[in-house]
Amino acid sequence: MCGLGAYGLWGLFPAYFGLLDPSGSVEILAHRVLWTLVLMVVLLGVTGRLDSLRTLSARTWGLVAAASAAIAVNWGTYIFGVVSGRVVETALGYFVNPLVSVVFGVLFFRERLSRAQILALTLAVCAVVVITVDYGRPPFIALTLALSFASYGVLKKIVPLDPRTSLAGEGVVAAPFALAYVIFLAATGTGTFLGHGTNHTLLLVAAGAVTAVPLLLFGAAAQRVPLATLGMLQYLTPSLQMVWGVWVLGEDMPASRWIGFVLIWIALAVYSTDVLLRSRRGRAPVTSDTGAA
Repeated sequence: MCGLGAYGLWGLFPAYFGLLDPSGSVEILAHRVLWTLVLMVVLLGVTGRLDSLRTLSARTWGLVAAASAAIAVNWGTYIFGVVSGRVVETALGYFVNPLVSVVFGVLFFRERLSRAQILALTLAVCAVVVITVDYGRPPFIALTLALSFASYGVLKKIVPLDPRTSLAGEGVVAAPFALAYVIFLAATGTGTFLGHGTNHTLLLVAAGAVTAVPLLLFGAAAQRVPLATLGMLQYLTPSLQMVWGVWVLGEDMPASRWIGFVLIWIALAVYSTDVLLRSRRGRAPVTSDTGAA
């Protein structure tokens, strides 16, 4: 349920970021970092866990910093794709991401796949190939999104922190850079935080909650289920994004991309059926080693 909640909310992100049009992608990213950190500090204070940040080891801070870098790249790339009118390409990135996540799961956590799951992944690979060939050029935005978020998933699975502390730590690492950029924009008169009305200001502030809720859900899911499962759930996000890009924004959707969608839906049906049958037989669908290889 945490995984479904995270991916469902992420699938609705194009609607939100489209409202921030006056701001550039880097400015939006900076506000996401800052307001997410503010929200997480408040949450840790309310739950009495604020001191948990002070006791982190150097190794843990290293993992947190790596996760912060990975998610910052992912956030920035995604925002750029949305504000530049390339929602379809961002969706392609999140179609590729589950395949990378599954590979990482096998390499780092020795996760094992059933025959049905292998079939589902094979169909998904075919779907991604069809969509990529149809796109007609190297999908740099898509590939950056896939690799950065799969890396973030691996780090979230091994970092020895609860999702709230981990996300707050990621914000602590990134906040100095974000704050410096916001100050620079204000000093040069190029920022949009206070110059486009109260609604725009509140929308930028809301980036904290919009960002934190699905990330907390994802963090909880990443520590409880195999990356292979997260990889398949990931398809919910690009499906919703493609719907927004095509039916709301009017981006091109030729027949070959529809073929890719059908292949992905078949893959999801195969995977879900396998999980249901294994559950009814009283066996875990996939198990994972929680330690890094």
